[in-house]
Amino acid sequence: MNENASEPTSSSPPPTGTNAVSAHISRNKINFGLWCTRLATIIFTLNYLVPIFGYSHSMYSKALIANAATSALRLHQRLPRVQLSQEFFKILFTEDSAHYLLYSLVFIYAAPITWVLLPIFLFALLHISSYSLELIELLGPNALTFVRKGIELVEVQSANLLRVIAFTEIFLFPLLIISLFSGRATLMTVFVYHRFVCLRYASRRNPYSRNTFAELRVVAETYAQKPQCPEAVRNIVFKVIAGISQLAPPVFPPPQSQQ
Repeated sequence: MNENASEPTSSSPPPTGTNAVSAHISRNKINFGLWCTRLATIIFTLNYLVPIFGYSHSMYSKALIANAATSALRLHQRLPRVQLSQEFFKILFTEDSAHYLLYSLVFIYAAPITWVLLPIFLFALLHISSYSLELIELLGPNALTFVRKGIELVEVQSANLLRVIAFTEIFLFPLLIISLFSGRATLMTVFVYHRFVCLRYASRRNPYSRNTFAELRVVAETYAQKPQCPEAVRNIVFKVIAGISQLAPPVFPPPQSQQ
């Protein structure tokens, strides 16, 4: 009798509703914490662009602080045991989360530049979408249909959003150099950001920065090789390409996953 009574329970669908969501959150506290910090990044960025609550400069700093918290939590997931060794720090700076923790710390105390918030906003949007869908599934198969469609749109456009992020990362560098001469950026900011761009170029998990550099190189070379391009401009273009290529850091293949 007891065995027969237990059979329907084993084949029944998993529980749904708010209780299922609460149980999931209690089992995945760090993932939910990441969801919260990413949501905060999105809210603070939007409030910086359209100030509703508080001053825009305050929202700018809070968006970067929320992103720094996201990066720190993600690093804790990836590297839970901190070691004061050269090998540990070498591994640390191969992590994309370390790159964006550095990014956030660089700009928190600098003069606000709106473009700085675009990469962290888009990354937060991309990552929050997948986890939000997981939470919505726990609420029920037909829950929050409108939100589901928005998440599907973000996922369909994920490759384009990652390319926008990569372009922004690259074009922020010359923008910072211009800001250096106008007094809105410091030499230290430019130096550290150059290091950030090198880390993004060498990223093992995200090839979009490398691919974007390659696309820009093709566009520049194509323009320089056109007959109507002035000789002086052609020489400058090829010299700039050669200089950037020499500065490009070595790229190592991603580590093989253990079976």
